Amino acid sequence: MKKFLIIQLRPEDETADNEFEAILKYGKLDLSEVTRVRAEQSGLPEINLADYSAIIVGGSPFDLTTPPEKKSPIQNKIEADFTRLLNQVIPNDFPFLGCCSGNGLLGKHCGASITKRFPEPVGGIDVTITEAGVSDPLLANQPTTFRALVGHKEACEEVPPGAVLLATGETCPVQMFRIGENVYATQFHPEGDPAGFTLRINVYKHNGYFPPEDADKLIAAVENEKTPIAQAILQRFVARCRS
Repeated sequence: MKKFLIIQLRPEDETADNEFEAILKYGKLDLSEVTRVRAEQSGLPEINLADYSAIIVGGSPFDLTTPPEKKSPIQNKIEADFTRLLNQVIPNDFPFLGCCSGNGLLGKHCGASITKRFPEPVGGIDVTITEAGVSDPLLANQPTTFRALVGHKEACEEVPPGAVLLATGETCPVQMFRIGENVYATQFHPEGDPAGFTLRINVYKHNGYFPPEDADKLIAAVENEKTPIAQAILQRFVARCRS
């Protein structure tokens, strides 16, 4: 049985472990079905796509807009490694789901500008499915507007050339896109839930996502967020790749 490759970029064990567990939970994946790679530790190994059913990439505190000379060596290595990986993924239309940072890495690779014009503070937002998104297998037969959890300083300025915009938002227009038939990205977190976001708020409150003194207010705001449609995207992606 081919496994799902889960690539993580979070340097902190507690946030990485929580994200990994959430991907398993909401993707309805068993631990035996996945291979986990923490790229922030030593970059990506050589990856043979034939060994896997799909790739899922999580979020990170790294900023793509930081000048290369100011990035850490591991961030520069990760970006170079993703260039190599995506040069395989896109021509082969290999199943891929990039979430938040995975969205930025894919978007930049495919020609989108990454900007700080559309930041969203940590919390819940309304995401609206586009006309093209209504017929997409990950979004079909769902409410056209749904709640999702976000928290980012950067986003795609526009949809990458050749990509299809599947979902948009009031503050950040590129919330989900698809390249080909199987390569997806979301700016929001399909694995997000209140417990995981409470942890991230506490860990990242000095990372520039929001004023540190707002942490308690943000935790209270996400406490009652329910995001089943966003989580269903992850589940549908996994189910589709299994079949």
